Amino acid sequence: MISLTFPDGSAREFEPGITGKTVAASIAKSLEKKAVAVELDGDLKDLGQPIDADANIRIITRSDPEALGLIRHDAAHVMAEAVQELYPGTQVTIGPVIENGFYYDFAREEPFTPDDLPVIEQKMAEIIARDHPFTVEVWDRDKAKKVFADKGEMFKVELVDAIPEGESVKIYHQGDWFDLCRGPHMDSTGRIGKGFKLLKIAGAYWRGDSNNPMLQRIYGTAWANEDELKAYLEQLEEAEKRDHRRLGREMDLFHFQEEAPGAVFWHAKGWTLFQSLIGYMRRKQQAWGYREVNSPDMMDRALWERSGHWEKFGENMFVSETPDEHIYACKPMNCPGHVQIFKHGLKSYRELPLRISEFGKVHRYEPSGALHGLLRVRHFTQDDAHIFCTEDQITEECVRLNEQMLSIYRDFGFEDVRIKFSDRPAKRVGDDAVWDKSEAALKRAVEAAGLEYEVNPGEGAFYGPKLEYVLRDAIGRDWQCGTIQVDLNLPGRLGAFYIGTDGDKTVPVMIHRAMFGSLERFTGILIEHHAGHLPLWLAPLQAVVATIVSDADDYAVEVAAKLNEAGIRAEADLRNEKINYKVREHSVTKVPVLFVVGKREAEEGTVSVRRLGSRDQEVMPLDEAITALCREAVPPDLRSRRSKQAA
Repeated sequence: MISLTFPDGSAREFEPGITGKTVAASIAKSLEKKAVAVELDGDLKDLGQPIDADANIRIITRSDPEALGLIRHDAAHVMAEAVQELYPGTQVTIGPVIENGFYYDFAREEPFTPDDLPVIEQKMAEIIARDHPFTVEVWDRDKAKKVFADKGEMFKVELVDAIPEGESVKIYHQGDWFDLCRGPHMDSTGRIGKGFKLLKIAGAYWRGDSNNPMLQRIYGTAWANEDELKAYLEQLEEAEKRDHRRLGREMDLFHFQEEAPGAVFWHAKGWTLFQSLIGYMRRKQQAWGYREVNSPDMMDRALWERSGHWEKFGENMFVSETPDEHIYACKPMNCPGHVQIFKHGLKSYRELPLRISEFGKVHRYEPSGALHGLLRVRHFTQDDAHIFCTEDQITEECVRLNEQMLSIYRDFGFEDVRIKFSDRPAKRVGDDAVWDKSEAALKRAVEAAGLEYEVNPGEGAFYGPKLEYVLRDAIGRDWQCGTIQVDLNLPGRLGAFYIGTDGDKTVPVMIHRAMFGSLERFTGILIEHHAGHLPLWLAPLQAVVATIVSDADDYAVEVAAKLNEAGIRAEADLRNEKINYKVREHSVTKVPVLFVVGKREAEEGTVSVRRLGSRDQEVMPLDEAITALCREAVPPDLRSRRSKQAA
């Protein structure tokens, strides 16, 4: 007999070879009907898979979060079957589940078009209605290759060859159609339901290699029900309206071009916004005791080899060889440069913690297909900082960092912040004993702050574990931004030390910290979060003085000058256009405040104040309007500082 332990701690004995479906039926017939998979010792398995050993067991129903991945996996298989029914001769390659959906790559001479998507959807609905069971067979490797080769599925033959020796070759059937797959699946196609939709078509190289054939990728999404699907599609529609690339054009912030892929051409307004972020963070860091430094953009390969970046990150580095045969690399990270600054001059334990920061431009090669506006670039600026401290100071520093991180996100309108703890990855440097110490210290810091966190297994940096701060935006999307990483490896690899209390050389702990992360990416997230309607203190152009008649031109120029003297970024719009036209145009460019002036305002020394997104206007004396605007435009860190001083 085998013993199966349930989530409530109870255990029951069963005959070896029992299936999850039978276990569910033994509990309740209603559970058997709801069940879609079984979790054994934390791993999802098919309901029909025999259970031959003791295990912790949990029956997964369609309403459980784990079922969503199964729904999407099954939908991908159904889409592949639908495509091959509709377009004979099409080869299927791979079809994984991704965030919020799935895709499948196809090899077909004739390109798919958007008009094909509803046709494929209709065929998918037919296949789902057939409610064919998913069944699995294990095939001999040679049989699998022959069957797929006879079908003309040469990509599948290659995938069979890639399966490690000793690993099963699983074939999943749904009616007459079958595919190579590790599983698991729900018990039938009917379990997918109606909450699915195909979204778009894209090109993709086989196995992501530009030397391989170009395939056609169809993306889809699937949800537990139609209401969830509708909510997601509405989110996509809203996200399209907020797309920072479109808003960046309308607001005249930045552009990209082919001569510099993955690099931003900042326009004057965009650069003003960018510098406002840097100014904010610089003030915060100065108040927190950081010393701002700057390290070289390009350094010798030997340094990157000693740090471990060359081995772990070399394929993503931009490299240059000089005539004297020296090899240099553009820095993908600021950390090694900061260690060099720490090493310059003898340090004592009395000087720790030593906090240094840099707005460092880093360079990382990203595949062309991965580039996405400001959100994924090859050259970006980090608000990078490193804290050199003793092991006894780790927890206190990380607790302080966590408080600072959350306060910054609140200042930018992000109240919903989640924390992920990422532990050691498979490819890493350092001994396991050092990793044990690093991971324990970082966990203590989060727990000391009284915060909940989610474990993200194997996603730490190659030199240390990390905390990731995930911001939820105005339309419910999650963005990973800030990180804290505890590193007991890199300082030692690069020969850093301080003189400890015993007079001996001691390797410092290095805490890596970025709050915005990539400033380019954070700027894109901000634009989308606020739909371009940035807080007044951040808006690159805060006010426009627009004339109704040319008689008010001189007054408009005077008003704009007074605004600029008061620290408000303002321009005068004297064009010979109707005021409604000017209002519409400045609304598109997301100018927060319009001062509308005509002959009457010029005579009375007033302005008609109009806010972005509002039809209301308020006539105010000029000095009063400027004072109110200046008060509102104070950055939140300075406003908080003034409040404390006043108290």
